[in-house]
Amino acid sequence: MIKEYRTIQQIASPLMVVNQVEGATYDELVEVELPDGSVRRAKVLEVNGDTATVQLFESAAGINLAQSKVRFLGHPLQLGVSGDMLGRVFNGMGEPIDGGPEILAEEYRDINGLAMNPAARDYPNEFIQTGISTIDGLNTLVRGQKLPIFSGSGLPHAALAAQIARQARVLDDASNFAVVFAAIGITFEESEFFVQEFRRTGAIDRTVMFTNLANDPAVERISTPKMALTAAEYLAFEKDMHVLVIMTDITNYAEALREISAAKKEVPGRRGYPGYLYTDLATMYERAGRQLGKAGSITMIPILTMPEDDKTHPIPDLTGYITEGQIILSRELHRMGIYPPVDVLPSLSRLKDKGIGEGKTREDHSGTMNQLFAAYATGKEAKELMSILGEAALSPTDLLYAKFASEFEKRYVAQGPDENRSIQETLNLGWDLLSILPVGELKRIKEEHIEKYLPKKDEA
Repeated sequence: MIKEYRTIQQIASPLMVVNQVEGATYDELVEVELPDGSVRRAKVLEVNGDTATVQLFESAAGINLAQSKVRFLGHPLQLGVSGDMLGRVFNGMGEPIDGGPEILAEEYRDINGLAMNPAARDYPNEFIQTGISTIDGLNTLVRGQKLPIFSGSGLPHAALAAQIARQARVLDDASNFAVVFAAIGITFEESEFFVQEFRRTGAIDRTVMFTNLANDPAVERISTPKMALTAAEYLAFEKDMHVLVIMTDITNYAEALREISAAKKEVPGRRGYPGYLYTDLATMYERAGRQLGKAGSITMIPILTMPEDDKTHPIPDLTGYITEGQIILSRELHRMGIYPPVDVLPSLSRLKDKGIGEGKTREDHSGTMNQLFAAYATGKEAKELMSILGEAALSPTDLLYAKFASEFEKRYVAQGPDENRSIQETLNLGWDLLSILPVGELKRIKEEHIEKYLPKKDEA
């Protein structure tokens, strides 16, 4: 039985206090009917005795304290899920905004979900190809992994997110692969860019897209990633699909949490963010993974812009604790005109060794990956020395390393926004670059792999 109340005591947007409420529960969905018959939605944030604090999903303008009716619906915010979601665009509340019909839901799911039980987790160990050399070759993405991209304002993380969503695939073509894309607090232009990109390339057919714009309410911003993960859980664990969830921008999500925390007058934590920011992010990130006995999987790439490019800011800092590595974008490479400007040396995929090698990528992957890392680090040091002491101070080998570092950035790191490299092309390109160095310097690669893969023209 749905009860109606006309006991709104006060409104301090986006919060509303309702008195004399019976049986309200945390996160319960609420409808507010205005005198003109229009309805706005909200959810219960806090219950204290018979007083409920409710958070509005839309503007509070026009709500009359005496005449507006409040209905408590008895269930949390839900998303209607079905296989028909693929190819569709929704807003942050799960409503279609692409002009298509409503989804015929097979079931309704609570969007808050649950983090995956550690005992039910299966270990991530299968390669996902993104078509981007710096990820596939050096910081490999593994099915079921959480691998965030740390960016800065003005860097091309939106283009990179769209490129990964378009190109990502699992190598055994028999598997069902889908992308769930959540755009959180972005501008209308960015939203249009993503939709048009996916339509232009046909990637929209295997994509479910949730879009929350910067002018939408903060509370909708908090629901958007949860909507996306609910859709992903359904596709992965009911439809046996391998789902890649891309979320941009997690910083906007955290800012919305901070805004609502301030409205609730909670004691602020680090930099004004609520003390439960870590728990909140962990609850969200830990919904990704593989489950024992289930064919599907959820792999997650959250993208966040670091305020002032600061890695120690609470959002990237906490995200780094929860996830299995990070891809870091470099402002310096971006200024040099290199796309995608992935800063290889501080980037890390903690599960990369689990998804590579014979039967997954290629037998020489591990050795070439380690050798490329080492050679690039040495080459960067040689270039720094050259800029301080001049070219004459470097040995012939140091000069070769400096040349390697420059070529590595120009040919391996840089690739076009529509360039989709297979893992074989990436590995062969790595060998091509390693042929710049003397064979004696390739100490991290097995002899038989050098014999088999190093281009013969440079072997002498």
